[in-house]
Amino acid sequence: MDEAAGDLKQALPNVVDSLQVHVEVHQKSNSTAKTEDVTVHVMQLLNRHNVVFGDYTWTEFDDSFLVKNVNSVAVVDTELKLKDRKPIDLGKCNIYVHVFQLNEEGPSAENLEEENEDLVAANHWLLPAADFHKLWESLIFDSGIKSNLLDYVTTTLLFSDKSVDSNLIAWNRVVLLHGPPGTGKTSLCKALAQKLSIRLSSRYRYGQLIEINSHSLFSKWFSESGKLVTKMFQKIHEVIDDSDALVFVLIDEVESLTAARSASRAGTEPSDAIRVVNAVLTQIDQIKRYPNVVILTTSNITEKIDMAFVDRADIKQYIGPPSPAAIFNIYISCIEELMKVMLL
Repeated sequence: MDEAAGDLKQALPNVVDSLQVHVEVHQKSNSTAKTEDVTVHVMQLLNRHNVVFGDYTWTEFDDSFLVKNVNSVAVVDTELKLKDRKPIDLGKCNIYVHVFQLNEEGPSAENLEEENEDLVAANHWLLPAADFHKLWESLIFDSGIKSNLLDYVTTTLLFSDKSVDSNLIAWNRVVLLHGPPGTGKTSLCKALAQKLSIRLSSRYRYGQLIEINSHSLFSKWFSESGKLVTKMFQKIHEVIDDSDALVFVLIDEVESLTAARSASRAGTEPSDAIRVVNAVLTQIDQIKRYPNVVILTTSNITEKIDMAFVDRADIKQYIGPPSPAAIFNIYISCIEELMKVMLL
C-alpha cells in the first residue's frame, strides 16, 4: 500500500476488506494482447489505487499497455453485497479479474421452414455482445434480485462442472421471471446471460444466447408446431454440444405453453395442443442434462403459467413495479448519464 492510500485508509475507519471483488476488463476489439498480460497490468493498476468507493470504473490510464489494449477496468457488483456505498480496501479482498472483448456482429436469425415459408424461430447472439454492454448496470431492482440470480446460476453451473449428483442435490438450471409487462424481465435475462459469460470466461471460451420466438413456433399451422419445436431444439443441441460454449436459452412469454393446453381443454385441436406442450417440456428436460446450458424464461401472466413447467423451475422470481426507492435510483442514474454527456 502506498503512503497516500495508507493515509486515506486511516481517514476512513469503516473501510471494507475480506470481500470477493470482481473486476471486469473490457479489452479493445483490435487488441491481440494475451489475457494473462492484461491481468498483470490490471493488478498493478489495482495495487496503485487500492481503496475504491463501491463500484468504480477507470477509463483513463497512466500505463501505456492499458492505454493501448483496454477500454475500461471496472470494479463491479460490490453494491449488490453492501447495503451502502463504502470504501473498499482492494489489498485485503479476493480479486477476480475477468478480461473480455465484445462481439459486435449483432444477432443472427435461426430460420425454420414451414409450408414453404421461412419462420424466424430464434435470434442468436455470441456473448459478450455489444448489444448488451452495460445493460446489467442500467437495471435497477429491489430486494437483492440481481444478486440472488447471479449467485444461483453461478452455483448451479459450478455444481454441474464438478459433477455433483443431481439425485442428491436437485437442480435444473431453469429460471422463471414472472410479473406484469414492462418491468424488465426480458432485459434482466439478457443482462444475466451477458454478465455470466464474462464472469465465467475462464471456464468457457465464449457464450451464446438463443432467444426463442414462441409465437413463430406456435404457428398458425398448429398441427406443425410440435415438429417445429423439436426442430428448434435440435439446432440448440448442436450449439450445446460444444463444451467450450456457455449457452443460455431464453423463452419469452412462456405462458404460451399454457395457452396451448387451454385450447386443448376447450376442444380445439386437442391432440396437437398437447403435442406442442409435451414437445417443449421434453426438450427442456433433455437439454438441461448438459452442464453448460441455462434456461431463462419470462411470463407476463402469473396465474396462467403451466404447473408442469413451474415444477421444473429452480427459481421463480416475481418482478414487480419498482418501489419508490428504486424509482429514485433510476432517476439518479438518468441524471448522472445526462451530466456525463454534458446535457445537464
